[in-house]
Amino acid sequence: MACTTILVGKKASFDGSTMIARNEDQGNGTFMAKNFIAIPADQQVRDYTSVLSHVHIQLPDDPLDYEAIPNANPKEGNWSSAGINAAGVGMSATETLTTNERVQGLDPLVDYQPARGNEGDADYAPEVPGGIGEEDMVTIVLPYIHSAREGVQRLGSLLEEYGTYEMNGIGFNDVNEIWWLETIGGHHWMARRVPDDAYVTMPNQLGLDTFDFDDAYGDQHDFMCSADLREFVEKNHLDLSMDGKINPRDAFGSHSDTDHVYNTPRAWEMQRWLNPHAEAWDDKLSGLQPTSDDIPWCRVPERKITVEDVKYVLSMHYQETEYDPYSGFGPNKGKYRPIGINRTSQLVLCHIRSDAPEDARGIEWVAMGSNMFNAFAPFYSGVHTTPDYVSNATDTVTTNNFYWANRLVAALADPYLHEGAGAVINRYQQAVGSQGWAIIHETDKQLSVQGLDDEARRQIKEAANQKTADMLRAETDKLLDEVLYIASMNMKSAFSLNDA
Repeated sequence: MACTTILVGKKASFDGSTMIARNEDQGNGTFMAKNFIAIPADQQVRDYTSVLSHVHIQLPDDPLDYEAIPNANPKEGNWSSAGINAAGVGMSATETLTTNERVQGLDPLVDYQPARGNEGDADYAPEVPGGIGEEDMVTIVLPYIHSAREGVQRLGSLLEEYGTYEMNGIGFNDVNEIWWLETIGGHHWMARRVPDDAYVTMPNQLGLDTFDFDDAYGDQHDFMCSADLREFVEKNHLDLSMDGKINPRDAFGSHSDTDHVYNTPRAWEMQRWLNPHAEAWDDKLSGLQPTSDDIPWCRVPERKITVEDVKYVLSMHYQETEYDPYSGFGPNKGKYRPIGINRTSQLVLCHIRSDAPEDARGIEWVAMGSNMFNAFAPFYSGVHTTPDYVSNATDTVTTNNFYWANRLVAALADPYLHEGAGAVINRYQQAVGSQGWAIIHETDKQLSVQGLDDEARRQIKEAANQKTADMLRAETDKLLDEVLYIASMNMKSAFSLNDA
């Protein structure tokens, strides 16, 4: 999947929370409806088989409740994307990454091999299951972990045992920490704890730019990796550094011309906005450029980062630069792949708050469809049901759910951003956001009452989520009416003379 991720440490966030967020973007020319659902422990399978790779995994018998964002059409499997579990741990999976030929040759990806011939014939060869992939990871990891660190450990052990058929980056957060794991070839992996005072930007490219093997094989305070990663690097001459301080991007990543059009510009754009004074961003003779290979994996921001900042950077299309595809002029218009692309399926921010009751720490901010045209709506985790408006999408186009309503808004508004559509979308985003925060404040007060049992607290959260969904539907229906009017008034068949 072609995605974009941002991770925000607790000292870099506005409220002391940890935040991990990712756009799930489909491949060029494809779209996929998504749903936001709750998955109680008693509805989870113990015998798991992947649809794409046919890998079979026996899952533990003690899962936790969690929420997820699966595909509406399960023909290619679950693809749960992101969620928060009952232990207050968030997971985002996955950011598709790139690697180089050396790594792929040394540790090939574990691809599914279908059966050949007919069973019973001399030349028959049975199928060979592949490894695990984006389809599987949330389902086989999130219900079984109690911290972000445990998430890395569980996923790492599964990667070493079953392998993977794709390169991926996966984020985990709890109330204290964020960890980022990147796969390397078919069976290797590495992970780093996000510094508390920093944020991380991740396009579809291997991101870690430093690694401490001594820590990974010692205290594991900030780094973890597969059991034999250092031996793998040394044996195969993968460390390209001149000073012995390995740069994982050089060792395991790619530096192709495609990266400079598709990947590095997105990291440049996010950091340019969050740290506007850190570099000569727009000076082509100095500073970092959209094609630079050494854009840092993480930075300390110039000010603390809010939920609204996360939504904005994951909706960006090179505003105020010569690369904006909505600019009316210039040879570089549309030169680079935007973050806020048309084929986004969903954006989820796992927001784990330190100043909320333990069972109400997790807020999942959900947007569906193209982020330029949608809004962030907050939903409490720790529930057993989710509202129909965000959970009933199918392959059928309808205005009865958030995903398809936004797809319609985006298609209608896209040609007319400068003819009024941009203004009404901005008002819509502010209306949804402000009302969403009001619901959070009201619900947190209700949950602060002493003596409520678990069932009463869950009902309060589910009622808040329904109130959010009702508000979201009303505001989205209003927006759809407004952009339909703007698009209709700008049709080429319009004519100003009225009937008598």
